[in-house]
Amino acid sequence: MIKNGVASLDNGSPDKSKRMVRVWCDGCYDMVHYGHSNQLRQARSMGDYLIVGVHTDDDITLTADGKDTYEEVKKTGRYRECKRTQGVSTTDLVGRMLLLTKAHHSNIEKNSDYQEHTDNFGKGPKGRSPWTGVSQFLQTSQKIIQFASGKEPQPNDTIIYVAGAFDLFHIGHVDFLENVYKLADRPYVIVGLHFDQEVNRYKGKNYPIMNVHERTLSVLACRYVSEVVIGAPYSATADLLDHFKVDLVCHGKTEVMADKDGSDPYAEPKRRNIFKCIHSGNDLTTDHIVQRIIKNRLQFEARNQKKEAKELAAIEANKKKCDERIKGNTDRKNNQ
Repeated sequence: MIKNGVASLDNGSPDKSKRMVRVWCDGCYDMVHYGHSNQLRQARSMGDYLIVGVHTDDDITLTADGKDTYEEVKKTGRYRECKRTQGVSTTDLVGRMLLLTKAHHSNIEKNSDYQEHTDNFGKGPKGRSPWTGVSQFLQTSQKIIQFASGKEPQPNDTIIYVAGAFDLFHIGHVDFLENVYKLADRPYVIVGLHFDQEVNRYKGKNYPIMNVHERTLSVLACRYVSEVVIGAPYSATADLLDHFKVDLVCHGKTEVMADKDGSDPYAEPKRRNIFKCIHSGNDLTTDHIVQRIIKNRLQFEARNQKKEAKELAAIEANKKKCDERIKGNTDRKNNQ
């Protein structure tokens, strides 16, 4: 049983002489992000076979009266916890979508509107929950290493390059990358991620919702991706294609915006006859997700505030139980 926690085991195939270790972990997994992926990666490394349970809105580990919902599992010694990924939560992402500000992905100081967002979506009136609370994302090399495949392209590999924002990495992106991956017998898929300012230039509004460092981890967590170019140029230039020895360049069915000078960003791969348009077979887009959130703004605000209050109540109840246990132990020692 794993709580709050995708990669394969480093030691290869499981030892046939040993019993297979089956691991269970559960959660809401609403708008799956790299924090969820990191949880699943850790959980998978603890056994041979991972089962994931997906449930509705309340994924806290304590009930309002302080009862540990994993108490029975803990008693049998079958409970492990994954390390939480700091700086990301579904709650925070929802707030970014609703706020319509660029403060979350720019270098400017967070403005008062963004602070109000953290109050509404990640901070209750009496404190901040460690589950729902909004915290700042800090990229590190270790985070990237944990998600990266570490594999170099081999001589017989087909190097395929795709580029874009890949914002709020979702099933539409996964389906697209899977179809790209299937184009070759030995694919090596490189994803070029545009910088935040570039994405905002051609997407506008408050896009991207996730900054380039967050988007990097989200894309790296996908099994079909071998490498990510962080801050790739908007146009697939001759230098880029030659540097990575690209055999094929792919783009989805979404509209291709012109570069700053009005040129076609895929002019060079088209000239080389290595450009291919791939349909994901899925109509879900980042815009669709954002529109869903905006349409249900009031429900999300109420949901998150209610969730925050329940989490804080559970924390307080658990603290009270711990204090009572300590007091009881102290009283027993004094009476001996």
